[in-house]
Amino acid sequence: MADKLIIFDTTLRDGEQSPGASMTKDEKLRIARQLERLRVDVIEAGFAASSNGDFEAVKAIAGHIRDSTVCSLARANDRDIGRAAEALAGAERARIHTFIATSELHMAAKLRMTREQVLEQARMAVRFARNLCPDVEFSPEDGYRSDPDFLAQVLEAVIDEGAGTINIPDTVGYAVPELFGDFIRRLRERIPNSDRAIWSVHCHNDLGMAVANSLAGVKVGGARQVECTINGLGERAGNCSLEEVVMAVRTRRDHYGLEVGIDTTQIVPASRMVSQTTGFVVQPNKAVVGANAFAHASGIHQDGVLKARDTYEIMRAEDVGWSANKIVLGKLSGRNAFRQRLHDLGIEMDSEAEVNAAFARFKDLADRKSEIFDEDIIALVGDESVTAEQEHYRLLSLAQRSETGERPHASVAFAAGEQEFHADSDGNGPVDASLKAIESKVGSGAELMLYSVNAITSGSTESQGEVTVRLQLGGRVVNGVGADPDIVVASAKAYLAALNKLHSATDRVAAQGWP
Repeated sequence: MADKLIIFDTTLRDGEQSPGASMTKDEKLRIARQLERLRVDVIEAGFAASSNGDFEAVKAIAGHIRDSTVCSLARANDRDIGRAAEALAGAERARIHTFIATSELHMAAKLRMTREQVLEQARMAVRFARNLCPDVEFSPEDGYRSDPDFLAQVLEAVIDEGAGTINIPDTVGYAVPELFGDFIRRLRERIPNSDRAIWSVHCHNDLGMAVANSLAGVKVGGARQVECTINGLGERAGNCSLEEVVMAVRTRRDHYGLEVGIDTTQIVPASRMVSQTTGFVVQPNKAVVGANAFAHASGIHQDGVLKARDTYEIMRAEDVGWSANKIVLGKLSGRNAFRQRLHDLGIEMDSEAEVNAAFARFKDLADRKSEIFDEDIIALVGDESVTAEQEHYRLLSLAQRSETGERPHASVAFAAGEQEFHADSDGNGPVDASLKAIESKVGSGAELMLYSVNAITSGSTESQGEVTVRLQLGGRVVNGVGADPDIVVASAKAYLAALNKLHSATDRVAAQGWP
C-alpha cells in the first residue's frame, strides 16, 4: 500500500456532529451513494450505538453500498461494538472503528480510569471487534496530547489483537504540521509491530491547519490513510477537507509520490449535495469547491489565463467537477431526461413512485422558472427528502403583503400531523411576519440562531433562493433548509423543516466522547 493513499470519509459521522448538521436516513443514504461515485475508499456511515436512527442509517448504507468499505464508529465496549457489527451485517466490506481516550486529561476527567484500565479496555475491545469483523480500526482519542510511552504501549497491544488500521487523532486541533508529522514517525519507529497496520491521521481544524497536519502525517509520518470530510464539515471549526487533501496529493504528486483512487470529477457534485443537505453554505473563496476557486478578477490574471491557463491555474476546473454548461433541463424536458440527470448527479431513488413524484415537482418548478440548473434539481430532491410519515409540519400555502409605509403582513396555512392551521401575523418584513405566524400556532419556544439566504444558481434574478434556518431548543441545535423561487416561501419551508427536526424523536443525538 506504499503508493496508495486511502481516503476515509467521515462526513456522515464526524461531519454530522456540526451543530445543526444532523441528517435523516434518506439524506445520509443519498450522500453515501455520491461518496461511492466519488470512489471514497471507506465511508464512516455513523455511530450505530448512539441512537436507533443512526443504527438504521448505518444499516441502510451497509445494504446499498458495494464499492466502498462501510464503517461504523463504536466506543471500546461490547455493547457499542456489537451494535456496530449488527448494523454492518449487510455490507459487502465492513469495518468497525473503535476508540478510547488515552490522554491524561481525558482519562482522568472524563473516563475516570487508570492507565492500566484503559490499556485493558482497548485490548479487549479490539479482540471482541476482531471476532465480529475482519477489518478493525483503533483510535486513541486525543492521541496527539497523550504520553508517547503510554500511547505506544496501547497501540502495540491493539495491533497484537488484530487492529489493521491505527488512527492518530488530533482531536482538539492542537497540532502543528512540523511536530505532528514527526509525532507519527516516532510512534511508528518505536512500536515493534507497527508494520502490521496501516497508519491513519484524523485532524481537526481549530487552528486552521487540519489539511496541513494531515499531509505532514502522510509525508513525514508515513500515514497511508487520511480521515476527512466533504467541505471540511465537522464539529467546532471542522475537519480536514477531503477535496483539499485529495487535490494536494494529486496536483503535487511530484512531492508526495502517492496515488488516490478518487474520481475527482465528482468532488463538486459531492460538495453541493452536502452543502444543500446540511444547510452549511460553502464560502466563495473555499479552495477547490468555492464559487470563486477558479475565478479571475485581476486583469493581469485574466490576460495570463487566456494566453496559457497554467499561468494562474494549477488545476483544471473541469477536473474537480466544475462545468460551464450547467443548464440541462426545462419545462419541455421529459421524464427520461429527468431520470438520466438524477443519475448523473448521483441521486438514486428506490422506486418508480419516487421518481414520478420528483418529476412532478420538477415540472411545477419548470413552470415558474424557465431554466433548471443542476443545483435546482439537487435542492428540489433535498427539499422533499423527508417522507410524509416523518414530516410532521408541512407548508400548505402562504400569502404576504408588503408595501412602503405599511407594516408587512403574512397569512400562512400549514399542517401539523393531521391538523391544519391558519395563522396571521405582522412583522418587520414579510419573512419575519411569516415565521411569527407559524410560531404563533406551534409555540415551540425555539431560539432563532441563524437565518441565511443563498442563491442556488447565480447570474439571474430568477434563481431559486435557498434559506437556512438554525434553531436551538433545550440544548439541541438543528438546521432547516428550504428552497423556492419565492424567498418568503423558502423561508417558511426552512423554518418548518427545522421544527420537524426538533419534533423528531428519532433524530440522531451525537454520542459523547468522540469529537
